[in-house]
Amino acid sequence: MCASVATPRTTETAKANLAKAGPIESFDLFQLADGIDDGALNSEAITAAYLARIAAVDDSGPMLNAVIATFPDAMDQARAMDAEIKAGKYRGPLHGMPVLVKDNIEVAGPVPTTAGSLALANNITGRDAPLIARLREAGAVILGKTNLSEWANIRSDNSTSGWSAVGGLTKNPHALDRNSCGSSSGSGSAMAAGLAAATIGTETDGSITCPAGVNGIVGFKPTVGLVSRRYVVPISHSQDTAGPMTRTVRDAAILLTAMAGTDPQDPATTDADKWRGNYAAGLSADGLKGMRIGVLRAPNVDAALFDAAIANLKEGGAEIIALEMPNLDRQKLGQAEFKVLLAELKADLADYLQGLPENRVPHKTLADIIAFNKAHADKELAYFGQETFELADNDAGLDDPAYKEALATSRQLAAGALNGMLGAHKLDVIVAQTNGPAWLSTLGKGDAFSGPSASQLPAIAGFPHLTVPMGLSGGLPIGLSFIGSQWHDHQVLKAGYAYEQISKQRATPTYKTSLDSK
Repeated sequence: MCASVATPRTTETAKANLAKAGPIESFDLFQLADGIDDGALNSEAITAAYLARIAAVDDSGPMLNAVIATFPDAMDQARAMDAEIKAGKYRGPLHGMPVLVKDNIEVAGPVPTTAGSLALANNITGRDAPLIARLREAGAVILGKTNLSEWANIRSDNSTSGWSAVGGLTKNPHALDRNSCGSSSGSGSAMAAGLAAATIGTETDGSITCPAGVNGIVGFKPTVGLVSRRYVVPISHSQDTAGPMTRTVRDAAILLTAMAGTDPQDPATTDADKWRGNYAAGLSADGLKGMRIGVLRAPNVDAALFDAAIANLKEGGAEIIALEMPNLDRQKLGQAEFKVLLAELKADLADYLQGLPENRVPHKTLADIIAFNKAHADKELAYFGQETFELADNDAGLDDPAYKEALATSRQLAAGALNGMLGAHKLDVIVAQTNGPAWLSTLGKGDAFSGPSASQLPAIAGFPHLTVPMGLSGGLPIGLSFIGSQWHDHQVLKAGYAYEQISKQRATPTYKTSLDSK
């Protein structure tokens, strides 16, 4: 990127240049940023193109249900960014870039933050989450809110990922009857369909990496504590984080550079400023040379795709070390994690609700939300219940010795397993298959997850986890995961970027009604 920009073209010229170069969905963020940087494009033209794309693909046509709402001031934001360029101010590669945000992250303006629930339909707080404020400071245009699995998929073990009472069911653009995973379903589907230059998701366990994997995009769950969680509807202060969901690894690095940083009101981010940097710097196609990469081959992987990915890593110059999963009591780990999530959900959600305007959101506890759902069961409980909410509401809470023991156990098991593998073999990163192919969406029948999931250990440990498209399995995307040590986010991005440059496995969605349709 240049330090200064050329004189910006008129909007009509920018629109013509954009149309001549190709449809908006064919560009990544970095390419669009170059267009603004050299004066060929402007934010007004780019933003208008994405709004038209949302109208054509999300509101009609395939009707993905990926976007809940767009901000009425999006074009004004874009024009303001163009005015800054004209005045000689350039904020960097996010200047004028339209970004869609998962609807559990607060954004100032007239659009509520609902977490997909009708209970928060009037949740307009007039404030930006710190991560949104950072994106604005970097020049981003906040385009709209994306659909999600309601309450970030914590309400019921029998939920259908991608469904919310506010937004309906999000569709997978690779096959419309397939699931988009969750809980950042809309962010994954929207990014795959080219509805924004970038999207933001959140993860507690798999909620960035799974929808990124099944929709065939890049998703990055940072080290927990690198990005502020304030004014994000919570599940767990131990595991929650926001992260970028993008077309490319470089785009993810650009967003993370803007999002990362210490927030004095989020204790988990105390060390963030010590570790944050320019995550797009140093990305290289030669980045795998000399790296030691551990390979975890889980049951039910797509052997052909996985073997091809390992061959790509070797081609890039990496030394490959086959790993065996440590002797880990998965049942004990799962039970401990679930105990932690129940206790923290009850406490953290109450803290969040009690900070909302009384005249907008009268519900102040998880029990209030449960009661609301029962009172509006025809809309909220039509397809699945709220048994996980009810378990959490009956939990003894954060002072319970059983919670403290579960937290210590889950962290010890997860971090111990990852650090053990990374340390014993002196590894730079661990790779594994991210996900199985997307399953059929069957409202009322839960999720039929297929294949392995690489999310649990880095989610519980709070370690960085990147997924990059690995190819198509039976016509549906699968991702390759890169997992690293705590705070080694840059290392993970470097490895993923180099793999991406060699493999080139991103697939364009087909919007077929089903895999059998033409």
